[in-house]
Amino acid sequence: MLQQINSPDDIKKLTIPQLKKLASEIREFLIDKVSKTGGHLASNLGIVELTLVLHKIFNLPEDKIIWDVGHQSYVHKILTGRKDHFDTLRKINGLAGFPKVSESVYDCFNTGHSSTSISAAIGFARARDLKNEKFSVVAVIGDGALTGGMAFEALNDAGRSSNNLIVVLNDNEMSITENVGGLSRYLSKIRTDPRYSKAKEDINSLLAKLPLMGKSMTKAIERAKGTIKYIVMHEIIFEELGFKYLGPIDGHNIEEMTRVLSRAKLMKGPIFVHVCTQKGKGYSFAENRPEIFHGIPPFEVETGEIKSGEGQTFSSVFGKEIVNIARKDNSVVAISAAMVQGTGLEDFAAEFPDRFYDVGIAEQHAVTMAAGMAISGLKPVVALYSSFLQRSYDQILHDVALQKLHVVFAIDRAGIVGEDGETHQGLYDLSFLRHIPNIVIAAPCDYSEFAVMLEYAISKHEGPIAIRYPKGIWREKLFEPGQLKLGKGVMVRSGKDITIAAVGSMVKTALEVAEILESAGIDAEVINARFVKPLDSSLLINSVMATKKLVTLEDNVIKGGFGSGVLELLSQNGIYYPVKIFGFPDEPILHGSRNEIFRKYKMDAQSISEEIKRFMHNKLE
Repeated sequence: MLQQINSPDDIKKLTIPQLKKLASEIREFLIDKVSKTGGHLASNLGIVELTLVLHKIFNLPEDKIIWDVGHQSYVHKILTGRKDHFDTLRKINGLAGFPKVSESVYDCFNTGHSSTSISAAIGFARARDLKNEKFSVVAVIGDGALTGGMAFEALNDAGRSSNNLIVVLNDNEMSITENVGGLSRYLSKIRTDPRYSKAKEDINSLLAKLPLMGKSMTKAIERAKGTIKYIVMHEIIFEELGFKYLGPIDGHNIEEMTRVLSRAKLMKGPIFVHVCTQKGKGYSFAENRPEIFHGIPPFEVETGEIKSGEGQTFSSVFGKEIVNIARKDNSVVAISAAMVQGTGLEDFAAEFPDRFYDVGIAEQHAVTMAAGMAISGLKPVVALYSSFLQRSYDQILHDVALQKLHVVFAIDRAGIVGEDGETHQGLYDLSFLRHIPNIVIAAPCDYSEFAVMLEYAISKHEGPIAIRYPKGIWREKLFEPGQLKLGKGVMVRSGKDITIAAVGSMVKTALEVAEILESAGIDAEVINARFVKPLDSSLLINSVMATKKLVTLEDNVIKGGFGSGVLELLSQNGIYYPVKIFGFPDEPILHGSRNEIFRKYKMDAQSISEEIKRFMHNKLE
């Protein structure tokens, strides 16, 4: 049956039994394809029936569906003519892992980060009404994303409006790992206490049997419904915000969802539909360990075992080292924003539960909470992905840096992250952190140097400090890290013809480039900068004065990054030798493997070497 589905129009022709059969086929398709490409599996397995019903009831592309985060949009892509491209999922020039307006007319809004859908939806709805257009707007948001402050800002605004808007809560009790906080407990209370929904259904059934009533009777009934709400649940927060609440309903019951969502489509004003689903449904390994199958590399379908190579990552090294440091220092605390496993903090959370804080999808809160802890004498370590750190820029500047508080930022997934694409590339942190006063920025070239940097940052440094490191399995040791001094780099290869100054993960590339250049008769000096702020001015200036040519390497955008800082340093000291900056351009860097992306942008060792040869002979492209 799946092979016959090429657009939402094909879904509308199907009966309920046919939709159930199609749901089963879609799950088989997802498991097969994602096992080969990797991707977000568990969330998509859980949203199959809901996606089918949405496409049956609403008229895409005229109606608009905004998928919060967007990682759960695979089923939507299957139903909108893209199933034959799933072998290219998250590969370079292939199908994106998130909704993309440029990919399909059925994708109305790009997503990738959480908690944005309701804001976008109310924007669509208000634009529609101002232009006197007629279409439905639906935001699909998970209970994890609903913990984000932006979602509450949007609910607060949308609830007081008269614009027709439907918010569908996909409540699977998970974000990546289990949800935390008061909202999670509140939703659990609604899920497990059906009395309110039952009372509402009984009243609605009674109303349907009564003849037409006057206004006084209608108001009396509404008061009765309100009284029951307070007696049974005390309050439904979404109704208090101004939404008409429908639910909770079984997110795998196609008949029930069809009935409720059809009703929601006809209702006026902001509507909130609470749908309960099971993350990973239909694949036992994903059901039992949804956090592993949230975003997973290629795996064996029969066993659920991951196919990728073994080895340590910077995340796992971070997790091990922070535990070692915390054992010696009771003032060390760790903070995560719903990325406990991704950042490597599981062991810390298990060993020091009283000193570990998972605040949910709330990066801004995480940073300012850390500021409060730091000013109170603790040593908070905030572990965030680079792309999510962007959300807490104001808090880093206003609450941490201006007060010069000792907060350690462990910036995971810095640089190219690959398959998740432009919304997740960690290419901007050097640029948006470098101009913040009082902050120190460091970047290790290997695991050994990382361990030394982390120890220094937590135990010896005073004031805010950020350590950025890449995703994936890395070389454990390029060379002995030696002693670490604030703002001091290391010359790791001497040379007389050109200086190559590199930072973080690009130090390994710089050494490879130097080897290639040596075969061409070019003797390159390589500097491991270690720090982006402050720079080692004496080391860099002395090297450039000797070689009279400089290139810089960084896995950040060129604008405002490490190379820009080096240029500023040379300019301030009246040094104007030729300089070339290697980094990423001022454009979205799309999905693909790390190696593919580096080759595409000529950031691999071979391409850099060829460009340096031209640079040496003043024949730059």
